[in-house]
Amino acid sequence: MTGVPVSTLVECVPNFSEGRDPEKVRQLVAALISVPGVSLLDQEMDADHNRSVITIVGPKEAIGEAAVRGVGKAAELIDLTRHQGAHPRIGAADVVPFVPVKGVTLDDCVEIARWVGAEIWRRHRIPVYLYEAAATRPDRVNLENIRRGQFEGLREEIATSPERAPDFGTPRVHPTAGATVVGARKFLIAYNINLNTPDVGIAKAIAKTIRFSSGGLPYVKAMGVDLKARNLAQVSINLTDFEQTSISRVFELVRNEAARHGVTIVGSEIVGLVPKRALEDAAEFYLQLENFDPDKQILENRLAAVLSASAAGSPRAQVEGFISAVAAPTPTPGGGSVAALAGALAAALGQMVAGISKTKKAHAEHAARLEAHASELARLAEQLKAAIDQDARSYEAVLAAYRLPQGSDAEKQERQREVAAALRHAAEVPLAVAEATARVLEHLNQLVAITSASLVSDIRTARAMAQASVRGALENVEINLKALDDEDYVARQRQRVASLETRLAETDLVAK
Repeated sequence: MTGVPVSTLVECVPNFSEGRDPEKVRQLVAALISVPGVSLLDQEMDADHNRSVITIVGPKEAIGEAAVRGVGKAAELIDLTRHQGAHPRIGAADVVPFVPVKGVTLDDCVEIARWVGAEIWRRHRIPVYLYEAAATRPDRVNLENIRRGQFEGLREEIATSPERAPDFGTPRVHPTAGATVVGARKFLIAYNINLNTPDVGIAKAIAKTIRFSSGGLPYVKAMGVDLKARNLAQVSINLTDFEQTSISRVFELVRNEAARHGVTIVGSEIVGLVPKRALEDAAEFYLQLENFDPDKQILENRLAAVLSASAAGSPRAQVEGFISAVAAPTPTPGGGSVAALAGALAAALGQMVAGISKTKKAHAEHAARLEAHASELARLAEQLKAAIDQDARSYEAVLAAYRLPQGSDAEKQERQREVAAALRHAAEVPLAVAEATARVLEHLNQLVAITSASLVSDIRTARAMAQASVRGALENVEINLKALDDEDYVARQRQRVASLETRLAETDLVAK
C-alpha cells in the first residue's frame, strides 16, 4: 500500500489469545492480509499476557473482510480451553476494533463492525458482542463489562442469563474459540508501566487511582497485572483519547502514586502502534520546547510529505498489494480474482484506446462511437473490479460452510444447505465475470476498424488479457459445479457456459 493514493483508510487492531507461538501468529497475519488492499502495520507478541496485537490498515471496502478471515483463522488455531495468560479474554479472537484513519467517520466504522459481527457468526458460528461506538446497549460500551468472568465465566452464564446474550448468534460460546467482541472507536494507545515490585496489589491500587471509572483521569482505563516471568507488577493502561489526556500526564501520575507506595518505575512499553503526535507531545512536555512545530521541524515529517507525493504515481506501488496477496499461502485471492482482474485490465486498455483515438482528427467521424465504447468499457471495468473481491468472499463462504458443525442431524442438514448455497454463489461469480469479459471482447473487436493503427498492440494485449480472463473464470465455474449435487442447477449453469462458448466461437471473439 505504500505510496498508493487511497480515498479511505480504516485501521483494525485485532487482539488474539496467542502470544507464545510465532508460527500461529504468522498464520493469523497471513489470513488478515490475504484481502487485496489490506496491509500489515505492526504485530506484537506478549508471552506473559499470552496475547498478540496485530495492526492492519486498508480501505473501508476491504478491512471488514480481512477481520472476518482473521477471526476464522484464530478459531482454527487457538483453543481457549487450554489457554493461560495474564490478560483477560473471552475469545480466541478476543477483541476486534475498527478505527477511522482517512476519509471515513466513526459511524462508517460502526457499520463495518456490525457487518463483521454478522459475518463472524454466519461463517464461523462464533457469537459476537458489540462494544464502544458500535454497542447496542449502554452496558456494553465498556469492554470490561462484556469480558466479565472471562471465557470460563461467560461459558457458564451465556445460556442462562439474558443479560449475557450476544448481539449476533445463539447464547452458546464456540467450544474452543469462545466469543468475539467487535467495535468501533477512536485511536487507542495501549501503554504499560512496569514497577520494581512483584506485589500486584500495588499495581492494582495505582490502576484504581488513575482510571476514570474510579475517579481518576479522563480517557484512562487501567488494571494491575502480575508479570510472573519477570517477577514484576504492571499497570496496564488503555488511553482512549491521548489529545485530552496525554501519555506524559499518565506517566507522571503513576510515578507519583508508585512513590507513595515506596516503589519506582523500571520501564514502560507501548503495545502496537502509537500516533506520532502522542510522542511529539511527550517530547515537547519533557523538553519544554517553545514554539515547536512538528510538521516543520521534525525531519521525518518533512521527508514523508515530499516522498509520498513522488511515490503515489508508481504503477508498481499501485499493484504491489494485490500481487503480494495472491502470492501469500492462503486460498484467497485466487484464480477467480485474478481472472476478474485480467478482464478489468482488458476493459481498461480498450477504454484507453478509445479515449486516445477520439481525440485524433483522422477519427473524428467515429468520435460518438468511440465515446460510447469508452463509456461501456468503463462500466464493465467497474463490474469486473468489484468481482475481484466478490470472488474471494464467495470462496471464503464455501470454506466457512464446510467448517460448520455436523454433530446432530439438524446441524448436518444446515451444513448441507449452507455448503450448497455457497457453492452456487461461488460458481455464479466467475460465470458473470466470463460473460462480462465476453462483452469486453466484443467492444475490442469493434474498436479495431475505428482506432489508430499505432494502438493495435494495445488492442491485441487487451484481447489476450480478456481471453485469459474468460478461460480462467470458466475453470472456476466448473470446479464449483463439480462439487454440487443439484443436477438441475448444474445443468442450467453448464448451458449458460455452452451458450457463452458458442457465442465466442461464432463471433470470432477469440481470434488473434
